Amino acid sequence: MNKEELGKLYPVKVVPYDPNWVSFFKNEKDTLLTILGPALALRIEHIGSTAVPGLSAKPTIDILVEIPNKAGIRDAIMNRMTRNHYIHMKEQKQHLMFVKGYTPTGLEEISFHVHMGPEDQDFLWDRIYFRDFLRMHPSVAGEYERLKLKLAQTFRNDREAYTEHKTEFVSKITKRAKEMLS
Repeated sequence: MNKEELGKLYPVKVVPYDPNWVSFFKNEKDTLLTILGPALALRIEHIGSTAVPGLSAKPTIDILVEIPNKAGIRDAIMNRMTRNHYIHMKEQKQHLMFVKGYTPTGLEEISFHVHMGPEDQDFLWDRIYFRDFLRMHPSVAGEYERLKLKLAQTFRNDREAYTEHKTEFVSKITKRAKEMLS
């Protein structure tokens, strides 16, 4: 399937905040703990826009899982996750990433992106600073929401471009958050 076909099958759709996203996260966290156990899932965080009350978002729950920084762990995790119907995103080279809720006919009502990496992978864990800053600053969250809504219209069938065009804003706010919250 080419990029254009993927874009039509999985379009960028930003929807109003749904308080059920918190429950979806909690249920998926429990599932991940059952699959991985506390030895492989050291910490599990709800990240992304669905983790910010009141913020419109794509109905995809982003989850960040801290995994041990030990040899052989990746293979064990990949085996457990794929056995439990998570799709390993092989194109993601910097960290482990799995998705759930993607079907051959489009996205299910709710989908999940599970990002995994050790605590020393700052580019992953900086996402918590961004989340916390948006939670503490509703006006900045509103600015981010307006940007996302505009980009969702412009790049409806190009998820990569949608994400790429948010990068400058996310980087700027993350830097501010780290200065303030560190």
